[in-house]
Amino acid sequence: MLFALGQPAAFVGLLIGYLLALFLRAVAIRLTARSLGLVPRHEPIGFRPREDIDPFGAVAAAVGGVGWGKVIDVDEVPRTGGRGRAALVFAAGPIVTVVASQIFFLAYALLFPQSFGLSGLRLSGVLRGQFESDWGVQVVLGIACGLLAFGLLALLPMPPLDGFGLLWFAQRRPGVGMQGYRLWFQEKNIGVVVLIVCCFFPLDNPLLLLPVDLLGMVFLALWG
Repeated sequence: MLFALGQPAAFVGLLIGYLLALFLRAVAIRLTARSLGLVPRHEPIGFRPREDIDPFGAVAAAVGGVGWGKVIDVDEVPRTGGRGRAALVFAAGPIVTVVASQIFFLAYALLFPQSFGLSGLRLSGVLRGQFESDWGVQVVLGIACGLLAFGLLALLPMPPLDGFGLLWFAQRRPGVGMQGYRLWFQEKNIGVVVLIVCCFFPLDNPLLLLPVDLLGMVFLALWG
């Protein structure tokens, strides 16, 4: 995100996209858990900065262009009613942010039809401010790409990302290998270390953006 400072409007859009993604993820997770009866009905669903913002995820967003929210421990989500319900809690955040990104892409198409066109566009380019256009286009496109990148990154099956919860609850009884994976990558924070390293290396095109670019091609092609 900091690399987009050369394009102030794009930077504003990316910042809004990241903060909106954190908000939508938190509300979606809590609303899903409450709707499925996994938490008490009186449990508030609002955004709580201290509980929902991961400092390392914020650093990743600043340096690499995309970050993540606070990790949800799989032990915090009961298997009451089956593994599917528990998995939905982890899927809610990525799904909502990706859907929200499509709404902003639609807004981009409607508001700026003369400049609309995503063919050849890469998420990593937008996340690092490597595109030029009118300030309105930069803001809306920054929000859309920021939301999409946040949701796609969250699907990767590595703690502290939500995708790990999906992988965990896809198994009836996580085996020794999965338990060891969780121990090292979540409890010992190896997952965070790997993600942060991928934000800085290589600095001109971080490895963290590679899976985001690959997955993002599918969604950008829909608007091509």
